[in-house]
Amino acid sequence: MPTDNILDELEWRGLIAHSTDLDALREAFGQGAVRFYVGFDPTAPSLHMGHLVQILTARRLQQAGHTPYALVGGATGMIGDPKEAGERSLNSLDTVKEWVQRVRGQIEPFLDFEGANAATMVNNYDWTASLSTIDFLRDIGKHFPVNRMLARDVVRSRLEAGISYTEFSYVLLQSMDYLNLFRDHGVTLQFGGSDQWGNLTAGVDLIRRTEGARVHAIATPLMTKSDGTKYGKTEGGALWLDPSMLSPYAFHQFWLNVEDEKVEELLKVFTFLSREEIEELAQQTREKPFLRAGQKALADHVTTLVHGEAETEAAKSAAQALFGGGDLAGLPESTLGGALREAGSVRVSAGEVPSVVDLLVSTGLASSKGDARRTVGEGGAYLNNERVTDPDLVPGPDDLVGGVWLVLRRGKKKVAGVEVA
Repeated sequence: MPTDNILDELEWRGLIAHSTDLDALREAFGQGAVRFYVGFDPTAPSLHMGHLVQILTARRLQQAGHTPYALVGGATGMIGDPKEAGERSLNSLDTVKEWVQRVRGQIEPFLDFEGANAATMVNNYDWTASLSTIDFLRDIGKHFPVNRMLARDVVRSRLEAGISYTEFSYVLLQSMDYLNLFRDHGVTLQFGGSDQWGNLTAGVDLIRRTEGARVHAIATPLMTKSDGTKYGKTEGGALWLDPSMLSPYAFHQFWLNVEDEKVEELLKVFTFLSREEIEELAQQTREKPFLRAGQKALADHVTTLVHGEAETEAAKSAAQALFGGGDLAGLPESTLGGALREAGSVRVSAGEVPSVVDLLVSTGLASSKGDARRTVGEGGAYLNNERVTDPDLVPGPDDLVGGVWLVLRRGKKKVAGVEVA
């Protein structure tokens, strides 16, 4: 039986940036299980942090007794939602099909596909591929005034530089998804990121025009840093959910290093901790920020959700070992390698390993050989967590951790790896 306070929960967690009519949606939630959908376009081989907001929101709604439809856009993924920066590169059908399967595999662990409100996975390629151009234009296109399409922010910003008809028509395809799910499955709620708001409301309007029915849409906020810029692994890289694209260690480190000002917000959005637990962690972060209690809880909970408890513990062990508090040799090579590649690493041939001084320079831990020698002389250089006293020391095969790695450290906080091929 659905709980009657899920909308209050979503609002408290800051998960509603826009909505069509919250009072009407609250009434619908109170009347029984609501069928809802959220879509994911396979425009990359992995989902990322922004998608995780949607996945976890779907999980919250399902846990409250409502019924999820997770749409992976095999059709819309062939086109891609318009970007403000410029035209997308179109991917081949085979590539998109492969990415559809990868994206499905990332969504499935978060939803329950059995029981009274079992989740359903759908692919919009199934109802789009056989649709003729004439039928699409007559049945869908006639309901979209061009002046309203031109007024959309992402379209208006692209008009001068140019936007293809392909991307211009994306909103029709996403709106048709909502219409099909409404007709075939009784779906009456769609949600997505706030950058999708124009697409969400277009679908609501299409159903009103074609079916005379009232349906709902909500948008979650975009996750940004305190300065308003988007989050990412680096300035230009996404926080991928696929461990082959971003190691669990790097994933854990990202959450561990978020700003104090954002901890409470991120705990609300990305964890299933209770209000009392989050408020306690937020208070600890304000009063004793040096303990980083909020960041530690956030990193552990989100990494466990995405990668599992074993990878979370491995990431914590790796961080501890890299900075002298644990056994490097006890770490799996995949965990150690992921951690060192994230920290910064260089690659050398087995027969050409230089001295520690040269390695400190090549890894960027020292600015010059003179700087490296001073670091060794002052007792601040470490090889595999052992202090280096001889600047001319050349590491040998017995020094390799896991048969592959040399772990260099300068002081307490700067670490780098050397991969010996």
